[in-house]
Amino acid sequence: METSGTGRQPAPDAAPDSQVPTVSVVIPAYNEAGRIGRTLGRILAFLDDRPLDAEIIVVDDGSTDRTAEIARSHDASRVRIVTGAHQGKGSSVRRGVAEARGRWVLLTDADLSAPIEELDRLMEAAVGGADIAIGSRAVDRSRIEVHQPRPREWGGIVYNWGVQAILGLRIRDTQCGFKLFDRRRCAPLFRVQTIAGFGFDPEILFLAKNRGLAIAEVPVRWSHDAGTTIRVLADGARMFLDLFRIRWRWWRGRYR
Repeated sequence: METSGTGRQPAPDAAPDSQVPTVSVVIPAYNEAGRIGRTLGRILAFLDDRPLDAEIIVVDDGSTDRTAEIARSHDASRVRIVTGAHQGKGSSVRRGVAEARGRWVLLTDADLSAPIEELDRLMEAAVGGADIAIGSRAVDRSRIEVHQPRPREWGGIVYNWGVQAILGLRIRDTQCGFKLFDRRRCAPLFRVQTIAGFGFDPEILFLAKNRGLAIAEVPVRWSHDAGTTIRVLADGARMFLDLFRIRWRWWRGRYR
């Protein structure tokens, strides 16, 4: 585990822990009818085995299939559905965090490429003082169980070089879709977030670094899912442009 930042101080608006769930699990979902039911089943079973008071929030990003319907078939006291027009993963995450009530907010992809059991590793880092604990494939690549196709894996490595060069983020893997946030400390980051697509991760982490929040990069088990919806060339190019947009907006004071 690698940590950067100044560490956590008590949030001034913190409510007693007994009034909020321990964890809000936020799942951005777009046309995930083929796996959202299985994913929710795995998460609920995991939570049943843990002494965690938790809520699950599925953010349906304007799906045209039965994603929302399948999600609604689960226990309504534990699973909430947020719907809206299709705007992108970053927008879905922003909506989900705004709805969350938990002490911690876990962002996880609908395919559970990082198994939900890896939450234990992120929680350990959070309890140890991290404001943000992010799952990483790059810290220990031996934990990757199923690799991405070689062009996409190398594309991710090149993209991370860009993240480090343009934004100055000394993080090896910003794009793993498994991240845990101290909600009260990090909610202001999402309120000023501007990237609606896949490039939202480095924006949030860049803002966190510049506000002195502690970020821990935690190696997690991870398996590529062939059903992923990212388009390597089109989305990759847009994500690179987003890095320059983030830097430009920072220089212009857009994040105040």
